[in-house]
Amino acid sequence: MSIILGIDPGSRITGYGVIRQTGRHLHYLGSGCIRTSEKELPGRLKQIYAGVTEIITQFQPDVFAIEQVFMARNADSALKLGQARGSAIVAAVNADLPVYEYAARLIKQAVVGTGGADKEQVQHMVQSMLKLPAKPQADAADALGVAICHANTNKTLVALAGKATSARRGRYR
Repeated sequence: MSIILGIDPGSRITGYGVIRQTGRHLHYLGSGCIRTSEKELPGRLKQIYAGVTEIITQFQPDVFAIEQVFMARNADSALKLGQARGSAIVAAVNADLPVYEYAARLIKQAVVGTGGADKEQVQHMVQSMLKLPAKPQADAADALGVAICHANTNKTLVALAGKATSARRGRYR
């Protein structure tokens, strides 16, 4: 059994999703969004760090998985996204959690079956896979998708290698 915290980072809205993996089964534990209210970026980063720390305290995850930065057309947006990711990762490292990173296309592939899926498709599949009564909010669905991607990727790695391993694991430990 493993509790996985998935994060969809953003400088204004950071989605989170928590699932429990028991063998081949995934169980929904919780999800939502950390909405920052500060106008200045340093204040928003502090809120992200505090929010992720609170979620870690509440759910006691075994693993932390986060979406990698993608190159946006706007360099300023990409830099802010990277800083938001950094705040969330520091919260995980401070809690001694192993950190895994996944590309957006890989997450969509794991959840929907195609790397070019849109947010609506991700929401629908997350709702179906986790047997949720309603579609989760888009950022929370993306975060649950990160957690599902980790669960599926980790199962494959265990099957291939006979033990849990990841090329990206341990980068921040």
